[in-house]
This record gives sequence, structure tokens and C-alpha cells, in this order.
Amino acid sequence: MHSVVEPIAKPEDATVRYSIETKGSTFTVRAFATGLLSTLGHNPTIAIPDFKGDVVLNPDALEESSLRIEIDPVSLFVKDDISEKDRTEINRRMHVEVLEADSYPEIVYECSRLSASTIGEGQYWAALNGSLTLRGVKCAQPVSARVSMIGDMLRATGEVSIRQSDYGIEPVSAAGGTIKLKDELKLSFDISARKQA
Repeated sequence: MHSVVEPIAKPEDATVRYSIETKGSTFTVRAFATGLLSTLGHNPTIAIPDFKGDVVLNPDALEESSLRIEIDPVSLFVKDDISEKDRTEINRRMHVEVLEADSYPEIVYECSRLSASTIGEGQYWAALNGSLTLRGVKCAQPVSARVSMIGDMLRATGEVSIRQSDYGIEPVSAAGGTIKLKDELKLSFDISARKQA
């Protein structure tokens, strides 16, 4: 009589890979004005249309899940209803002076440590202890997100604040300093990802 040796399941066998879909996802940055602009209530909203990434999820041990998102800095543009001349100038300064997109062609967020609590069927609050690499500077960047899983789709929503000075970025000013943006930026995301075979 032969005994059957069962293969030992490795932790990675339990993981499920999701690929982020930019169609159906929204990702924006809000900048806040100070000085003259703040009285006009002009807080620019910047769209992030070109990003990609993967979520590797372990349903049996969510804390062993990981995430990587790559953003193309050249794709960022001002969404606000402003003159074409102003839009062109703001976009140029953002790409050339703030993000230095030619020298740093990628913005990356990576997380391999997270914790999650269940808030309902297929619904979680996730705390990601990741890092953001922006303009060649890597900083710890915690992110909180509400995550829901329905069928083959995973959706994460939330917002996070970052300080430009942490990444060696001088907040933009113009008109001799009378127009200036604050150091803090607020990123808002509503990202969908599809399970991969």
C-alpha cells in the first residue's frame, strides 16, 4: 500500500494578483493657495490620468499583501476651468520645474506591509505602510483606504496628504510671491483593479 504525499501549500499559492485599470479609476491632486490666490478661492486640481500597478492580495493573510503603483509625471495636467495660456504655463512649470519629469520619469508608490480590518462582506479598512518615490526622493508614506471586493474587481478609495518639502520640492510661487501654493498637497483616489488569471 502506497502512501500519498500531499503537496505542501506555499504561502504564495494563496495570493491573487489584480491589475489596476485606469479606465474607471480616478486619481487627483489638490493644491492649496495662499496669499492673493487664497482670497480668490483658487485651489488647483491636477488630474493623474496615466498610472499602472498591481495588487498582490493574500485573502488568508491580508497583512502579507502588497501594492505597487507607477505614475507617469508627464501625464499630470490642471483640470480647472482656466485660460488656455494659464493652463499651458502651469502644466509646463509642473513638469519642468516641480516634477523634473525628464530627469525623474516615474513616481512610484510601493507597499509590502499593511493591516486591514473587516467592515462588512468583502469590505475592509486598510492601513498601508508604504513608501513614495517622488523626484528621486523616497519617503515613508502611510495611506488609509476603504477596500471592497466584488467578483473579479477590487476597488480602493481614500485620500492622503503629502508635503512637497519632504521630497525637496519648493512650492510654486509667482508674481513676486504674491501668488503661492502651500506645501501640503492632498491626493484623492478611487482606483479599480481586475483579478488576473
